[in-house]
This record gives sequence, structure tokens and C-alpha cells, in this order.
Amino acid sequence: MSRESMEFDVVIVGAGPAGLSAACRLMQQAQANNLELSVCLVEKGAEVGAHILSGAVIEPRALDELFPDWHERGAPLHTRVGEDKIYMLTSEQGAVQLPNAIAPGSMHNQGNYIASLGNLCRWLAGQAEQLGVEIFPGFAAAEVLYHPDGSVRGIATGDMGIAADGSHKDSYTQGVELHAKYTLFTEGSRGHLGKQLIARYRLDKDSEPQHYGLGIKELWDIEPSRHEPGLVVHGTGWPLGNGSSGGFFLYHDEHNQAVVGLIVDLNYRNPYLSPFDEFQRIKHHPVLARYLRGGKRVSYGARAITKGGFNALPKMTMPGALLLGCDAGTLNFAKIKGTHTAMKSGMLAADTLVQALSRGDRGGLELAGFSQAFKDSWLYDELYRSRNFGPALHKFGPWLGGAFNYLEQNWLSGRLPFTLHDSHQDHLCLKPADECAPIHYPKPDGTLSFDKLSSVFLSNTIHEEDQPCHLQLADPGIPISKNLPRYAEPAQRYCPAGVYEVVEEATGPRFQINAANCVHCKTCDIKDPAQNITWVVPEGGGGPNYPNM
Repeated sequence: MSRESMEFDVVIVGAGPAGLSAACRLMQQAQANNLELSVCLVEKGAEVGAHILSGAVIEPRALDELFPDWHERGAPLHTRVGEDKIYMLTSEQGAVQLPNAIAPGSMHNQGNYIASLGNLCRWLAGQAEQLGVEIFPGFAAAEVLYHPDGSVRGIATGDMGIAADGSHKDSYTQGVELHAKYTLFTEGSRGHLGKQLIARYRLDKDSEPQHYGLGIKELWDIEPSRHEPGLVVHGTGWPLGNGSSGGFFLYHDEHNQAVVGLIVDLNYRNPYLSPFDEFQRIKHHPVLARYLRGGKRVSYGARAITKGGFNALPKMTMPGALLLGCDAGTLNFAKIKGTHTAMKSGMLAADTLVQALSRGDRGGLELAGFSQAFKDSWLYDELYRSRNFGPALHKFGPWLGGAFNYLEQNWLSGRLPFTLHDSHQDHLCLKPADECAPIHYPKPDGTLSFDKLSSVFLSNTIHEEDQPCHLQLADPGIPISKNLPRYAEPAQRYCPAGVYEVVEEATGPRFQINAANCVHCKTCDIKDPAQNITWVVPEGGGGPNYPNM
């Protein structure tokens, strides 16, 4: 059966900050140029913001450009950063607070806001709709469509109502083709269509390998006496080390709420490491526990972070399409911020598209104008200046790497005449299990630390149980035949949602996938040492539904 199709000038995949900023800017510029423009945005979450997860401390630079009157429009940025604290955790109980004067300037947050990025995206969606953008939440972009000449034609949304055995249920609904002159892919970190486009057009042939972290976050109601609105706490060190790195954060928002989280770089070596359990035990450290004790955890989530920065940026243009935001990797790891950079990439794309379409462009071309606009922007300059930050930490560790970054960022403004490189792919960094010591994590106490299943419950994750598994194994035998004996099958530990298990049966171990638990973090697609797992979209509307995250 041929699918129904709809025609638009621009189709945008993903209602994150990049996609929504592009949508708003497109309509603003179209109005300014007396150009009639049809723009459609599809979002796989049940609502805009449902799948958005970030710290978040938001730098308002791009928002100031997009909506200079955002205060008056009611944007949900209310808590201005008042104080930064940076710690190096030296042990289970020990810590050194670093003077702000010796911290890299990129870590200073004065002028920024503590906010829910999900709520900001909900607000941006409202602005986009007022400007005339058509937004379709609950529809997953499952397939890229191409013209015969190889240029991108648009996308197709996934079929719904398909049973796990492939048969059509009574609720079966065929997906729809959305055709466009140009398609913007803004799916976030490790977007599954973006991954395909990078491979098809070899967009990364001149880039270093991309690098990722796994960010795990909880939202807490804390005791009013422990609440310090505007306080931002960052740190690194214990419990990570010995081949693993990352850092923690704790931000005090409004209404006696705080968010706490841990980012674990996915280049870690020990296959016994569990990012989830590292996060649970770090909350017992006095630096964090003094704020959380007596409080109540109200939400949980996890998401991969694209952190390779400038050196790992792929080419973002291809015939008929652009790859933007964290789908490309525009996050500035030196600031641990990607919202303002994603927004700016979307705005640059919108400006480029309006210029092209105003000239009568019929679509399908490679928009070289975007590449030049990107190079001329503050976004390019900011990412270039931070290009050595991540490689320095990976090469030299937190102390020497931190000293290097202090000198480069504070004294040289990121303008060293050389570039550090990190050419190791994250999934190849694991060492064999017999070369590593197992890590024995303490049992959660139900007060500060918790188990995976109760955590997934707080993410409001729901999937239609009877549907094809969206976690696809290229070779179903690899987890048991290769990953288990060599790496003690790390999927059962790197997944922060309990999706993967090795079940012991009378006939031997069996690899089990609990796909209904998946919070769409994409870690399995990144870290599996055999690159045997491919994450594809489940039915639209499935997955987590994050409130205030």
C-alpha cells in the first residue's frame, strides 16, 4: 500500500531546542520577508518536552536573539544563578572546594538561569504554534525518504498498531510521508536518523570520532532549610577514576526543588562499571547529601550527551537537509551546556533557508550558505575556543587537565596555536573483564539511593508492550557468545533502566531485552563493544514523560 503524503516547505524532526528555535526563526524571517512558508515539526514524545532531559543551567544568549522580549512573553526562566561552587571529591568523605578564581572561565555561570529545559521547550512550542508552525507530537520519524538523485525528500512516520510478531493489530495505522524542500534533523544526541545520514553521506570523514557521556538526573523536593535558590554545584573525582571520568552537578531551582546528576564519560574501561550505581553512591557524599537528606526524589531520567565538540563535528549539510544541535554535536563541553548552541544552530539554519527559499529555491540542494554562516557565527567561535577542553581532561586527567584548561580558557581565551586530539572511539575503550576488578556497589538505602526499577517508574516510561522490539541486534548470538565471556556482558550495567539482563537458565545463560523499560538514552547504541545494538524508534508517544526535567 502506498502511504499518504503531505507537502511542506520545511520538515523538522525533533522538538528540542534546535528544532523549535529553527521553527520559530523560520516563521519570523518569513514574515519579515513577506514569504509564505509551511513548516511542520514532528516529535516522537507524547508531548513536546516529554523526552527532553538536561541539567540545566541555560545561557540565554541565543534566546535573547530569538525572542528579545522573552521575559515579557513568560519564558520559564526564573532562577538566576547566584553562586558557583566547584569541588574535587578526593574520597568517599573527602572533598576540596576549588576557588572560583582558578576554575576555567567557561565554568562560571553568572548571568545564566537554572531551569527545566523540558518546560522551556514547551514554551518554545507555544511560540512556534502562534507563528504558524504545525507541530505533531506522538509521531516518530522512522525513515528518511530520498529523491532518485540521492537528495533528502523528507521523512516517513512510523506505522502504529504492529504486533511483536509483525502482524497488524486492530489499531493498525500506516505511517505518513512528509515531503519537504528541506528537512532539518534535530533529534538530539545519537539521533537514529542522523546516524544513518552521517554514514550515507560520510559527513564525518574529516572529523575525529564523536564522544559521548551518559547523564543521569533526579529531581528532588528538598527541605526549605537546605534550599539555596540559584546555587550551582559542580564537581569531579570520586567515585570515578581508574579509567573512568565524568562529573556531578546539583542545581537549586525554585519552589524548594533541586536537581542532582552525574555525567559518566562513555570511554570508561572497566566493563563492571555501572553509571547508574555510581550515581546512586555519589549522592551519599557529604557535598551532596547535606542538601538531599530529608528530601524526596520526585523524578528520574537518563540521556546520552554528545560531547566531542569542535573536533568531532561532522559536516552538517547534505543535499536537501541539515543536521543540527546535539544530532550533530554542537554542545560546548567546556561549559557543560548545549541549549544555547543548539538553538543558535537552528536559527542559523532558518536564516539560510529563508534566504534560499526567497530566491525561489525548489529544494534538494546542498546549502553551502549554512556552512559559511556557521563559520561566521559566535557559535563556531565558541566551539573552536573550547576544542581542547575535553581532550585535555581525557589525556591528562582532572588535575593536570584542569590546570591546562584554566590556562587556556582564562589566560589565552582558547586560542592556543595547536589542537589536542582524542581519536579513541568510546565503544573500543572497554578492557576485557579478566583484566579488571569487579565493582561491588552498596545496596540502595531507599533514602538517598535507589534501585533501577523504582527509578524507571519515576520517569513515567510507557511503551505499548505488544510491538516489535526497538532495540535491534544485528547478531542475536553476540551478547552471550562474545560479550559475556570477554566483557561480562556490559549492557546489563551500562543501561540505566534495567533493559538488558543475562538470565541464567538450565540450558545456559540467555540475553533478555526488557524494551518496555527503555528511557531512550541511546547508551546501548553507543557503548556496546561489538556495535551490535541499534536503537530505532518505537511507536510514537512511547518512552519517558519527564515533568520539569
